[in-house]
Amino acid sequence: MSARDWIEKDFYRELGVTSDASADEIKKAYRKLARELHPDANPGDAKAEARFKAVSEAYGVLSDTAKRKQYDEARRLFSGGGGFPGGFGAGGGGFDVGDLFGRQGAQAGGMGGLGDLLGGLFNRRGGTAGSATRPRRGEDVETDVRIDFTEAVKGATVPMRLSSPATCGTCAGSGARPGTSPRTCTNCGGAGLVTRSQGAFAFSEPCADCRGTGRIVDDPCPECDGDGVSTKTRTLTIRIPPGVDDGQRIRLAGQGEPGRNNGPAGDLFVRVHVNPHPIFGRSGNDLTVTVPVTFPELALGTTLTVPTLEGKVTLKVPAGTASGRVLRAKGKGIARRDGQVGDLLITLNVAVPNNMDAAAREALENYASVTAKHDPRAELNALLEKRSV
Repeated sequence: MSARDWIEKDFYRELGVTSDASADEIKKAYRKLARELHPDANPGDAKAEARFKAVSEAYGVLSDTAKRKQYDEARRLFSGGGGFPGGFGAGGGGFDVGDLFGRQGAQAGGMGGLGDLLGGLFNRRGGTAGSATRPRRGEDVETDVRIDFTEAVKGATVPMRLSSPATCGTCAGSGARPGTSPRTCTNCGGAGLVTRSQGAFAFSEPCADCRGTGRIVDDPCPECDGDGVSTKTRTLTIRIPPGVDDGQRIRLAGQGEPGRNNGPAGDLFVRVHVNPHPIFGRSGNDLTVTVPVTFPELALGTTLTVPTLEGKVTLKVPAGTASGRVLRAKGKGIARRDGQVGDLLITLNVAVPNNMDAAAREALENYASVTAKHDPRAELNALLEKRSV
């Protein structure tokens, strides 16, 4: 993409957010649109596929803090003084942006950062010719996967179908129809930039003939239309490490968007979503479970058989144990890849029967009569009286 294209595109409008939107708002908007426009959800719909590409391109810039800063700064610079260089500056006269903010800025002091910004926008650093064709790293891609609770605890290998930009298989990324090759742009000599003089000044801008790429494809590839990249559906095998947390991201190096001009591919980040378990919960490396017990079991003591993810464990409950007490089964929690092993935390909870037969009710009433002098709230009442004095 040329610098002019980059600046003139309204990525905020593509995602339907304002220019001051937070990173979370941008991500939320992208995910909503990506689900609606995904090729798998709109088979054969060319308009939806084009919108999907545009939304992905916008998110690729706005989700990257450095790129978003460059994009915002460039739009601010070129939106007020007559647009793109040529009408930019006092009196509408042209000047060499690279010279003003690059070499001269270094002499003036404090302007090197802006020179780097504009150098990046024009695919150049300090006006170095030919840098339009330098290798460029591909964009990172993010997707989501949902797994079961047990898979998150023990680890899993998950196949995933992913539709994302990839190097065109027909032209191998050249953008040209098989059997042909792109040619060097004669207008800019392959630099991607042209310089125009106006009086004593000169300014550079992306070459209009090659759109800043430094090359021209006379016979475009029918699959990617000369872009060198096409949206493909591919199947990947993702290894989920044991102990992965809900919301955790897994990085797959080199599985993102392909690089340009033989540059390295970006990375794929897979965000893991874990389905809740009907019995177990989780607290860090520990598993948690609530076990119903009767009042006699707590009062008299008992031996409980408690489920774990790998079978059962037997625990002794001491006499006089209070409801809500947490017992610990060592080493029955989550074993992480780094060797850390959690425990199983068992919360004892008294189960009160909804209905009792006559014999049970009589026995309970007798117990209440025998223990009538015992006040379980004596300590609480004493504290309340003390505070009221």
